[in-house]
Amino acid sequence: MAKNPLRVLVTGAAGQIGYAIVPMIARGVMLGPDQPVILHMLDIEPAAEALNGVKMELIDAAFPLLKGVVATTDVVEACKEVNVAVMVGGFPRKEGMERKDVMTKNVSIYKKQASALEQHAAPDCKVLVVANPANTNALILKEFAPSIPEKNITCLTRLDHNRALGQISERLNVHVSDVKNVIIWGNHSSTQYPDVNHAKVTTSSGEKPVRELVADDQWLNTEFITTVQQRGAAIIKARKLSSALSAASSACDHIRNWVLGTPKGTWVSMGVYSDGSYGIERGLIYSFPVTCEKGEWSIVQGLKIDEFSRAKMDATAKELIEEKALAYSCLG
Repeated sequence: MAKNPLRVLVTGAAGQIGYAIVPMIARGVMLGPDQPVILHMLDIEPAAEALNGVKMELIDAAFPLLKGVVATTDVVEACKEVNVAVMVGGFPRKEGMERKDVMTKNVSIYKKQASALEQHAAPDCKVLVVANPANTNALILKEFAPSIPEKNITCLTRLDHNRALGQISERLNVHVSDVKNVIIWGNHSSTQYPDVNHAKVTTSSGEKPVRELVADDQWLNTEFITTVQQRGAAIIKARKLSSALSAASSACDHIRNWVLGTPKGTWVSMGVYSDGSYGIERGLIYSFPVTCEKGEWSIVQGLKIDEFSRAKMDATAKELIEEKALAYSCLG
């Protein structure tokens, strides 16, 4: 029997990431090849014409799974009965701006969008925040949408996770699908900690630890980490634009695994509400290794944390605590 369509909201839909992600969603990359969707696209008034252009292209592409398109600048209309919300829209930091200025703008945007989701989205709506500062934007959203369960509000660190997988696969000259269980701890910022201590590679003679195969702790503890941390900046330098294609693809990965589950024995990284696991302060949105089943994520427990990792995990948590304080000071 055919499935009922799911309503998927993309904010900032006329922007670079929005333009990359909407065809992926319409093609079934996010929710599966047999799941019809109705796309809700939201953007600001100055982008209304461009947004309409994106709608025209979606119609022209004749996607079999796409059962409807809502393109609007009205946040209430955009949030009506949505099952999945991908929050791409945000205020980017511009030259000469202080962090507090950016935070004030984003707090105001996320406060408004949270209220609309709270009142108009489906009760079980799953939310993924992509716009930076992603962890703290998700926290603000959670604050102003109290009836959305905290487990349903997440932020994107899957892009960093996928970047880490890519770096290991290139270093070892293996296919990326043979590498698994890297971890991104903490903030989606340059303090994040890409951790390979539990990562494995499938070889012809079974699964082997990444550290053993790379056999270069110096590289893994320095250059590998900074490459993943600063990959976004490197792409901006090369493209003169931010990483839209990979961000869109990893947002689809995040939602697909959350809704449809992670393969057995594999975990992924998601920015989720901390329950105090691994000594991370409760109430932060922090990236952990998670497994997903039946639409629910669970933090992977019992992983051994060495001294080097502990220091890196605490440093990124400290930055998130500072960001949280800054965001709350902007609430005025």
